[in-house]
Amino acid sequence: MENTLALCCELIRRQSITPQDDGCQALMMQRLSAIGFACTALPFGKVSNFWAVRGTGGPLLVFAGHTDVVPPGPVDEWETPPFEPTIADGVLYGRGSADMKGSLAAMIIACEAFVQDNPDHAGRIGFLITSDEEGPAVDGTVKVLEHLRSLGESIDWCVVGEPSSSEALGDVIKNGRRGSLGAMLTVHGVQGHIAYPHLADNPIHRALGALLALTNETWDEGNAFFPPTSLQISNIHGGTGATNVIPGELLVQFNFRFSTEVTDVALRDRTEAILRAHGLDFAIDWNLSGQPFLTDHGQLVDAAIASIAQETGITTELSTAGGTSDGRFIAPTGAQVVEVGPINASIHKINEAVRVDDLPRLARIYQGIIERLLT
Repeated sequence: MENTLALCCELIRRQSITPQDDGCQALMMQRLSAIGFACTALPFGKVSNFWAVRGTGGPLLVFAGHTDVVPPGPVDEWETPPFEPTIADGVLYGRGSADMKGSLAAMIIACEAFVQDNPDHAGRIGFLITSDEEGPAVDGTVKVLEHLRSLGESIDWCVVGEPSSSEALGDVIKNGRRGSLGAMLTVHGVQGHIAYPHLADNPIHRALGALLALTNETWDEGNAFFPPTSLQISNIHGGTGATNVIPGELLVQFNFRFSTEVTDVALRDRTEAILRAHGLDFAIDWNLSGQPFLTDHGQLVDAAIASIAQETGITTELSTAGGTSDGRFIAPTGAQVVEVGPINASIHKINEAVRVDDLPRLARIYQGIIERLLT
């Protein structure tokens, strides 16, 4: 298991800024091929993906993740070079160490150990890896899933290596995610001189009541796993740049993070009804980037909880908080999906880091999940 650190460092050295892979997947496929996985590279557009599977029949447990990382930002603000893995005081620094090259390394090491102990294991183990998770997420996991559907392949259980932990390794499992529905609202008015408002129609004034109504609306009450649906306005733009001109239109961006208690169709309909009730002349463009999903207690969740407890002694918390992940594409296929990974406090930040001791422990957690499901 100590090899998890070495493999993580090898991956960090590859500057796989999204959508680039920079050889990460070739390294992973090399390791997997050596233990009997059949690996298939699946490039789409500028995105590198691969699918790997071991076993000939029975239920399929898939490890899913991404080799791409976000840009490092100002390199001179890093205490150490972002793509040169550096250990200090028991902490490994480097872009992608927590999100999610540490998880990828742990997945590989876990499978190597499991296969060594169980060369003729029951069921199948798969890997679904992309370099498009941190980007548009168009030519990555979605396209691989389309390929698997064409083969008649069906995933039973999926462990996504997103950094799910909060304060200590394993203290949180993400067993679902909220849906994400974005909108670009254009409110139309009539441009004119501010000294002659009767000859114009100010879309900013007209929109204020509607926007207040949207932000005050109770969309649902949430449930045992999800908080109530939230609407947040992220950007408002209006005006020509001149101080004496009433603008002809107002642009408003907002986003719903929604629970399983409401559908995206209902959110769209209710939003547009509120806008019409306030007499707005408007157009709205919607973008659904993910449906909510939830994996309740069952074989996968229970295996993850037990494996974490055995390795860490922690009673883990089930959570659906946070942003989106590629789990949103996998869950609708009917798979049970959980996210299990390292502490997420430093992800996407300067000096991203993971605790060195957590890497082999995460590999043992993954191995424990495999053992509980496939032996």
